[in-house]
Amino acid sequence: MSLHRRDTLSGRAALAGIGATEFSKDSGRSELKLAVEAVHHALDDAGLTPSDVDGLVTFTMDTTPEITLAQAAGIGELSFFSRVHYGGGAACATVQQAALAVANGLADVVVCYRAFNERSGRRFGSGVQQREPSAEGAALGWVLPFGLLTPASWVAMAAQRYLHTYGLTPDAFGPVAVTGRRHAARNPAAYFHGRSITLADHAASRWIVEPLRLLDCCQETDGGQALVVTSPERARDLRHPPALVVAAAQGAGRAQEQMTSFYRDELTGLPEMNVVARQLWRTAALRPAEIDVAILYDHFTPFVLMQLEEFGFCAPGEAADFVAADTLPLNTHGGQLGEAYLHGMNGIAEAVRQLRGTSVNQVPGAARVLVTAGTGVPTSGLVLGADG
Repeated sequence: MSLHRRDTLSGRAALAGIGATEFSKDSGRSELKLAVEAVHHALDDAGLTPSDVDGLVTFTMDTTPEITLAQAAGIGELSFFSRVHYGGGAACATVQQAALAVANGLADVVVCYRAFNERSGRRFGSGVQQREPSAEGAALGWVLPFGLLTPASWVAMAAQRYLHTYGLTPDAFGPVAVTGRRHAARNPAAYFHGRSITLADHAASRWIVEPLRLLDCCQETDGGQALVVTSPERARDLRHPPALVVAAAQGAGRAQEQMTSFYRDELTGLPEMNVVARQLWRTAALRPAEIDVAILYDHFTPFVLMQLEEFGFCAPGEAADFVAADTLPLNTHGGQLGEAYLHGMNGIAEAVRQLRGTSVNQVPGAARVLVTAGTGVPTSGLVLGADG
């Protein structure tokens, strides 16, 4: 059973630095090198040095272990290190882990990082190529023989059911794609800088797995992103106003699998994100209408719609119209559809920029930002807030 009470993490940690490499399709260097560059950029952004760092958090499905990064980046002793499971679902949980360590005195400065050559090297979008036998992988045995081999094919099952249930067509996914690319077009760091699209472009893009078209699927990216987490008191003495961790949560639903939770009673929502949503709203003491910007994990457009509905921004089946109305600033960096696919870490960095007032698509007066991690898997989320 998930928590039914407000937790005590709110306001006890802050993001003080963000840093990234360029986002490309062929980085020309190792994933370790990308990680080191991103970490150094984040520390420089905060006004800290590698010797200040005593904690590291990353993901599984990562080729750069914490101790290897510490050696390569010039970081000394570590008092805290952690890895979070489930691919993109780990993004916001890395900050949660860092915040827990800082709030409880286990570390003073924790760096969260993610770096990979996900376009020029191993491509997550290529699906299951080879897998060691495991209890976790057993669930795939029920879908792989029937041709469901890739993330797009797994999401397509839920997306098809969503459209059927609410009497919609695949055009319902278009506003998400158009919104992300509109913001990316104004973002010099985005791979699709200067390349917006229209609803007609979305509708004309080729099928990947019906009802998903090419423009419903995120890109694949080489690059790295890092985030520096410390106490609010220390952050206030650094280079930028801190982005406070107002709330952080993880969530897994009943009958949860990794991308193939097809045996639930309903396929039109994301129960794991509902677990996250309930805890974020409870701890932050906020309502959807009080959020200024939403950075929602957009590996596939249908799951953005379902997230909006799970968080209560609109009723079930109404998210396409909600996005089309441009009611809520959404994925102002361009998202993974438009900026880069860094398993959601670049979305957290955009939330920090919005709170600093430095986003290229700045929302005036942004003071509360919702960020989510990967969906279809056990996931996580954050509410970040401006200091004071």
